[in-house]
Amino acid sequence: MLRTVVVFLLGALSAALLILLCLVLRGAQVRPAGKWEAWMTGVAKHRILVRGRSKVNPLTATAQNIADGREKFSHYCFACHGFDGQGTGVPFFETVSPPIPSLASVKVQSYSDGQIYWIIKNGLWPSGMPASQGILNEDEMWSLVLYIRHLPPRGSLGEPCFYTGECSARSDGSSKITWLVPSAGVYR
Repeated sequence: MLRTVVVFLLGALSAALLILLCLVLRGAQVRPAGKWEAWMTGVAKHRILVRGRSKVNPLTATAQNIADGREKFSHYCFACHGFDGQGTGVPFFETVSPPIPSLASVKVQSYSDGQIYWIIKNGLWPSGMPASQGILNEDEMWSLVLYIRHLPPRGSLGEPCFYTGECSARSDGSSKITWLVPSAGVYR
């Protein structure tokens, strides 16, 4: 028994040293994924990591529910995905690794509603997609799914103001940033 534990620990230490050596020799430079890595991560996400395939959205795709999703998106998701879900105005959208997907892409739209809900709720490791459980309630998350299914054309909603430097102070004199809710013309 002790021999097995020692062999396991030596194997784990060897693996850790090999990984460290690879990082030291190669550095931690961000590089785009190769074809094989992209294919493997795609298969892993669609078939293994992301659950909820059979879950059905309890909200119907009404104009109000989609607008509610757009409102939540404009507060919670736009910093990485842009207002339109396609990265418009996000300076790092195409340079992060792993890349931020366009939510209008075939890869994202091929997820079931339940899978998109699961990703919103739980986040997606190792992509950097944060979990919203405890921040958004179930109806808010489902309305985000509806908005993602009904995204506007790329670039049609403009760029987030904090990337353009065009944010303004609130009319009440406070120093909080004013957020423009796209196409609603409403400041919050």
